[in-house]
Order: sequence, then C-alpha cells, then structure tokens
Amino acid sequence: MAAFPFSAIVGQEEMKLAILVAAVDPGIGGVLVLGDRGTGKSTVVRALAALLPQIKVVDGCPYGCDPAAGTPSCEHCAPLKAAGKLKGVSRAVPVVDLPLGATEDRVVGALDLERALSQGVKAFEPGLLARANRGFLYIDEVNLLEDHLVDLLIDVAASGENRVEREGLSIRHPARFVLVGSGNPEEGELRPQLLDRFGLAVDVSTPSDLKLRVEVVKRRDAFERAPDAFIAQWQPEDDKIRRRLVAARKRLPAVTLSDEALERTAQLCMALGTDGLRGELALMRAARALAAYEGKSEVSDDHLRRMAPPALRHRLRRNPLDDAGSGTRVERAVSEVFVQAA
Repeated sequence: MAAFPFSAIVGQEEMKLAILVAAVDPGIGGVLVLGDRGTGKSTVVRALAALLPQIKVVDGCPYGCDPAAGTPSCEHCAPLKAAGKLKGVSRAVPVVDLPLGATEDRVVGALDLERALSQGVKAFEPGLLARANRGFLYIDEVNLLEDHLVDLLIDVAASGENRVEREGLSIRHPARFVLVGSGNPEEGELRPQLLDRFGLAVDVSTPSDLKLRVEVVKRRDAFERAPDAFIAQWQPEDDKIRRRLVAARKRLPAVTLSDEALERTAQLCMALGTDGLRGELALMRAARALAAYEGKSEVSDDHLRRMAPPALRHRLRRNPLDDAGSGTRVERAVSEVFVQAA
C-alpha cells in the first residue's frame, strides 16, 4: 500500500518537525521517538520518505552510491567514477526496517552461499545497511535491540561506512542513513551509547483531545477505504512541503549562526549539565536546518528555543533531587538562559 500523506498526519507536531529537520540535514544524527504504541511513529517516517524527491544512484550498484563527483563510493564505483564511466538512474529514497530478530549477517551482509556452492565464487550478499544507504533505517522497539547489534550500529553511524571482514571476504561500502528508532520506555531502557548517537529525541503520547482523536480516525479510515483519492486530495500540500525541503537543502550551507547564539547554546548545555559537546553540535545543526526550512538566512533565538527540547532532553543526567521530566527541565533552562540574554 502507498504511504499515508505526510501533510495529512494529525497531531504529533514535534515528531513531524524533528523528522523534517533531520531530512534537511541528515548529519544531525537521526531521531529517537519514545512513547505509546499506535501513535503514528512509523507512519511519519514512511510518509516523509515518500515525500522526498527521488535520488540519483549508480545503475546496478547494490549500495545505491551517488554518481556525483566527490561523494562516498563503494570499492567498485570509486574507480569508475574517477574515470567518468558511471550511469546514474533515479529511485525512491529507501526506508529499511531492521527487525529485532535480525542476525548480524542480515544486517551487515555476508557470503552469498548460493553462488559459493553453485559457482565456487566468493561473492558478497549485501545486508540491510547497504539497502538503507542514503535513506532511512527504521528500528521499532530499538530499546530491545540486542547488544551486539547496538555496538555495530554505533560504529557504522559514527563512520558512515560498513566494513565486513569474514569468511575470506573484505568489503567496504558507504552506509550513511538517517537512523530512526522508536520504542516504549516502560519496556526497557536504551543503552546510553546508542541513546547519545541520536541527534534528536521526541516524546509522543496518545492524543487526549476528543476532536483530535476523531479526526485521526476519520483520516485513517478515509485513506484505507480509498487510498488513491485520499493521496490525490493531499498531493498539493505534500508538494509544498517537498519544495520547501529541496529549497532548504540548497539554502542550508549559507545559513549563519552568530557568536551570541552559539554562546547561548553552550550556556544552555552547561546549565543542564550535558556530557560532552554533542548537545551543542546537535542543537546548532538542528536550529540551522530549521532556519533553512523556514527560509531564513540566520539562526534566531526562536529556532534555538524550538529545537532545544528534542536536541537535549535525552542527554540529561538523572537528578534525584529533581523529579521533573527531562522535557520540563530543558524548557525551564531555556527560559532562564534566554531571559538572561534578553
């Protein structure tokens, strides 16, 4: 079935904004969505991927390498790209599900046993990381993911490259993707090492407003009854978002961040006691991407305020003397820092 239109999704505005911002700048580091089941987490991811313009890939490349000069390439495409012998074709942005029960071979790739047995050839069979390159890797119940897969994802997310050394094979290929994880915190906590790798984190909950709940059900029912008509109805709005995304990606390198805004970003992280500097970097990149999406040439205090909760709430240390939620703590610190700066 076709994806639900992004513009038709009701509620969960923070989640939608975080996903949009990560699509403008994939370097932010992905999005973690925590909350109740059945709140549209996977729907938002698939809707955005369907909304994005098609990408150019090398014809026949199993890793979807970009044929443009100066972009990461696999060992097969790199020399051909240098010689100008690559042919590019268009394809949709991939969205790949990583199931909890997936083996390491399925994730990273392994020896192609069929070719090995029938032809006596050692050939590599690409895994899920290859399919997700330049797209989205979606992990439902990410907090229940096995530790060895968590370690693997941390390595690949940090390097943007998948390396496989096994069974006489030595393979390297680009694996750059927007990592989107979802889960219910009540079913298990996420390992701090992986939690810190997500650029943004949002909390979602079941809508408590009666009219909003009714509207969600009405739209979902209309989509399932007549998907083509429903998609056509929302196509103009989706087209507007697509054009804004494309323009934002082009505008992003020119968006500036003043020293004063950077100082407030650092003050905010210091006030919250975040470990390391990933908080500042994530907030800076997210605010810059939001400014680009809204057609601005410079990051404003408003951009920093709006992106501070998703960029910082998952980086806070637990404070036994403060039982307020992490989102509340961030909003409180934002108010204090920006009042002082005013």
